[in-house]
Amino acid sequence: MPRRKRNAGSSSDGTEDSDFSADLEHTDSSESDVNTRRNTRLTRASVRLSQSSQDLKHAVDQDESPPRTPTGNAPSSESDIDISSPNASHDESLAKDLSLKDSGSDLSHRPKRRRFHESYNFNMKCPTPGCNSLGHLTGKHERHFSISGCPLYHNLSADECKTANEKAEKTKGMTESPNLCLQVRANNRDKQVEERTLSHRQDENNRHATRHQAPTERQMRYKEKVTELRKKRNAGLLKEQKEKYMEHRQTHGNTREPLLENITSDYDLELFRKAQARASDDLEKLRLQGQITEGSNMIKTILFGRYELDTWYHSPYPEEYARLGRLYMCEFCLKYMKSQTILRRHMAKCVWKHPPGDEIYRKGAISVFEVDGKKNKIYCQNLCLLAKLFLDHKTLYYDVEPFLFYVMTEADNTGCHLVGYFSKEKNSFLNYNVSCILTMPQYMRQGYGKMLIDFSYLLSKVEEKVGSPERPLSDLGLISYRSYWKEVLLRYLHNFQGKEISVKEISQETAVNPVDIVSTLQSLQMLKYWKGKHLVLKRQDLIDEWLAKEAKRGSSNKIIDPSSLKWMPPKGT
Repeated sequence: MPRRKRNAGSSSDGTEDSDFSADLEHTDSSESDVNTRRNTRLTRASVRLSQSSQDLKHAVDQDESPPRTPTGNAPSSESDIDISSPNASHDESLAKDLSLKDSGSDLSHRPKRRRFHESYNFNMKCPTPGCNSLGHLTGKHERHFSISGCPLYHNLSADECKTANEKAEKTKGMTESPNLCLQVRANNRDKQVEERTLSHRQDENNRHATRHQAPTERQMRYKEKVTELRKKRNAGLLKEQKEKYMEHRQTHGNTREPLLENITSDYDLELFRKAQARASDDLEKLRLQGQITEGSNMIKTILFGRYELDTWYHSPYPEEYARLGRLYMCEFCLKYMKSQTILRRHMAKCVWKHPPGDEIYRKGAISVFEVDGKKNKIYCQNLCLLAKLFLDHKTLYYDVEPFLFYVMTEADNTGCHLVGYFSKEKNSFLNYNVSCILTMPQYMRQGYGKMLIDFSYLLSKVEEKVGSPERPLSDLGLISYRSYWKEVLLRYLHNFQGKEISVKEISQETAVNPVDIVSTLQSLQMLKYWKGKHLVLKRQDLIDEWLAKEAKRGSSNKIIDPSSLKWMPPKGT
């Protein structure tokens, strides 16, 4: 059998396999063909490499898509660049020319690759203890960041939720084909038309039956079905089941949902589970659309007394309240509610007309109440949550027992309305006389902030201590304190008649920390260093300017009167 000749360049090593009986001319022509094809493959390979480098560079600069490998088959061993080839320089120049022509090509036609979980913030965590934020109650999402979507909170696992969702999808796909859906919809429409015509006829026969219409046949069938399903409910919980439920409650407390099996009928339990999953899915869709974002202030406004206040910052209210756009609060007990109807019912029953605790100061309509965080824990926690809506640096929410709260109110014929407050540690190692201070937005720029600061220093004077606010101060807090310290120093220098003055004497007289006094003197340019000593300059121009402002204000009731204070320092708490 004669041997067939293979084409040149078809072997894996790129050499020619020809028959020895071929003539010399045919051999020469085949060798030239090999060189030509080799050069052609070399050129194509270099062009592909240049295009891939251009694509990679363009992708890095534009950051539109991750780098891609060149399209087409991978180059074989025949297309490797041979440095010793005599035509290598010519091929490289040709490849450069082609790459320059292709460099101006637009890559905008490439689709953007969606980054994996680009809508998720992996710094967020589910608040349920022991949960890794994986899975979702609906089984449709891979992560969750809220209790409503947490499988562990609902005593389930992520795999169970995913399996249940897959089964529901399969059942839905098997029972609902397109033609069947159309037929069912058409039948439903016909039934609805028939029911409407029947109801209209009944109304025409009996005009007084509009408020007491009989249920339709479909409603009656559905009611009978639900009644039969609810009859299957167990008579009650067994002793073992009760013990199991109590053990689950004692072990997990409020961090897990109570066990709901056998408490009601399977129909009602399934209906409740579906409602939970649907609400969780709707919330997750809103979050993915950007309408709800973690870490942002979801409570936009609060209804507080006769005021509607816009909030400034996020506050860690419970999730069921935090997802609402508005909160309704009782201005006396500070309880927060979901709707105005609930607030109206609460106000009809609420007996509070002032903060709990002891009234230690009263002059005119202004009163100050001392509230112990240990005795009135719920009120103080609600006060801290309210304050966080208007403070950025506040971190105290629930651990209120080591603190005393001094709440300032303004009284009228309806009760004592919250003006502001400041908190103070019962035993402060650094002698801080204020831990957190807030004036309600509706009372800002009216002098109440300085009254709260002055009252805190009045308590320090009674305790015979030198006080200072806890750092760091907020922006508004720093402005208020600087203004107060300036006023205290100018009043002291105006009344001072001696020749020598010391920072220590000013501190003992005003109960202001020496560090705060020095920083205020430096800001007023009243502290100079001369011949190895620091001198306090009495700038009469600043004192005259302060006296002119005081004369414009006139007699105001926004001043703390020490004689109206009825308070003794706590001996030990």
